[in-house]
This record gives sequence, structure tokens and C-alpha cells, in this order.
Amino acid sequence: MSRRSLGERPGEFARMSSEMNPHENEFTRSVGIEFPAICGAMYPCSNPELVAAASEAGGIGIVQPISLTYVYGYEYREGLRRIRNLTSKPIGVNMLVEGSNATYRKRLDQWMDISLEEGVRFFVTALGNPRWVVDKANQVGGVVYHDVTNAKHAQKALDSGVDGFICVNNRAGGHAGELDPRRLFDEISPLGKPTICAGGVADREGFLEALEIGYLGVQMGTRFIASREAAAHADYKDAIIEAKATDIVLTEKISGVPVAVINTPYIKRIGLKAGWFARKMLQGRRTKHWMRSYYMLVSLFTLKKSTLKGARYREFFQAGKSVQKIDNVMSVAEIYQELRTGG
Repeated sequence: MSRRSLGERPGEFARMSSEMNPHENEFTRSVGIEFPAICGAMYPCSNPELVAAASEAGGIGIVQPISLTYVYGYEYREGLRRIRNLTSKPIGVNMLVEGSNATYRKRLDQWMDISLEEGVRFFVTALGNPRWVVDKANQVGGVVYHDVTNAKHAQKALDSGVDGFICVNNRAGGHAGELDPRRLFDEISPLGKPTICAGGVADREGFLEALEIGYLGVQMGTRFIASREAAAHADYKDAIIEAKATDIVLTEKISGVPVAVINTPYIKRIGLKAGWFARKMLQGRRTKHWMRSYYMLVSLFTLKKSTLKGARYREFFQAGKSVQKIDNVMSVAEIYQELRTGG
């Protein structure tokens, strides 16, 4: 009996399955995991050991392809197989489907095909139209969830055939949303697809709050950066432990749109707003693509160096408001145990 079918058959078997795993729900069944907590894809923090540890602990780790290849130096298929050597449990892959760059889009197609060939069946899409990912995943029974920050974007993704939504709220790290978790759920849930809460969760209390709102699970990032398996520099982990929610600010200096980071001395020195030239370029119908490409190249290098070299390079640390609940470095297994039982 496949894990996908657990709990879907009527009668005694379904009841026994639910009793064996009280965390089982529509999301866990569709993805084939035990516990509804995702270790979200993070550039540049998603090293293979972190991804594998999250899946091995009963949740699911998400591969960030640029991290895997550019930051950690793996040929893509080799990187997936490295993760497979560490866990036989399901993993996912993040596809940033914004398609303004033809070279990048070609690489995305290659990554998608290799992922399917290597047995990946769960995909998290973001920043564009996910239709082509959905079409390829559907051919092999794959599942696609799309990052959304509002109902407008969610409806577009739904029209493209996605199976569910990663609801990115205003407490998330990286490209955070504007709505709080409850308001975002109220906007997205009428669309009738499973929802995952992304932002502000670092412990069992936050996990239970998300379930109480109505989400089927959570996606966490910041908590996993402060883990033993994460390859992030100790300076980065220490900054997360020392920071409070009020230390999280939004900067336009990474991508031209607000990104949540820790307000370190370096961030205070360079400021939060894009310069006048960058703002002008981002407003143009043609020039915005050039400006975004420039930002992407600069941020790829800067974030990579900051993450791996720490304050010796620059204190440029992405994080969400869940830093408020993080006061130590734990193993990934311990993080999942805390989510399950509170200790």
C-alpha cells in the first residue's frame, strides 16, 4: 500500500491510519511524508545535508537549485544523488519560474527534467507562471505548490493548475508578504486548495497556531539556518539567536523589492532603499529586466559570501521574525521533535 493512499480508503483502515499518525492530512498524504513541516528552499542556505536531514526527520526538505550548484559546487544531478545518499525519503525542488532570461529558463527546464528523472515528485514554484512545471509534474503524478502573498497571485496560480499554496506572510524571511498569517489564510482558503503557512514559525507553539488558523502545515526557513546541519557561518547563526523580531527590516538592496534581513551594522550603513537610478530602471517596462538581472548577479555573490564567510565579509543575513523564538542551535531532528512534542 503506497503512502499516498493512506487514510483515503473508508472504514477501519483509514481510522487506524489516522491513529497511527495524528499529523497525517491531505498534504502529508499527497507528498508522502509523516509530518507537515517543510524546510523551505533558501538561497544560499540550502546545503544538501540540511535538505536531507529535514526529509529524514519526517518532514520534507526543498532543494534550491542555484544553491546546490553555484554555492555548494555540485553538478545538479550529482547534488540530488548526494542528497539521496543521505536519505531515501521524499525531497522537493524549488523552481523560481520568472522567465525574463532565456538562458535561465533553459537551465530551469534542464533542472526540472533531471529532478523528475531522479524521482522528485514535489515542487514549490515562485515568481512567475508555474504552468509548465505543473504540466511536466502531472505526467508522473507530481505535486506542485506555489508561493503566494495574496489572493490575486493565488488565483493566477490556481488557473495554471497548482495543487496547493505556500502562503508567505509578513513574518517571513527573504521576500516576505504584506499580510499576517490569519488574514492571508482568509484570502487564500476560499480557493479550495491546501494551504501551508510560511513565516513566523520556529517552535511547536507557532506550528499549533498555524494549524488552528486552518493551515495544513508550515514552511520554516530561519529556524533551520540555526541548525547544526546548515552550512551557514557561525556568525549568521549567532545573529539569528541574538536578534529579536524588531531587528528584522526590509531592504531593497538585494533584489530591488523588499527583502527581510537582520538589521546588522552593515545594513544600517548601506541603508534600506534602492538608489534613484535603480528605482528609475525598475519602473521601466524594458529596463526593469536589466535591473533585476544586475541585482540578481550582485545578490548571488554577496549573499553567498556573507552566508559562508560571515562578518569577515559582510553582515548581510536574511531572516524572518521567527528569530524571536530562536535562542540556540539545534540539530534538524531536534527541531522536528520540538515541533511534534514541544520538547
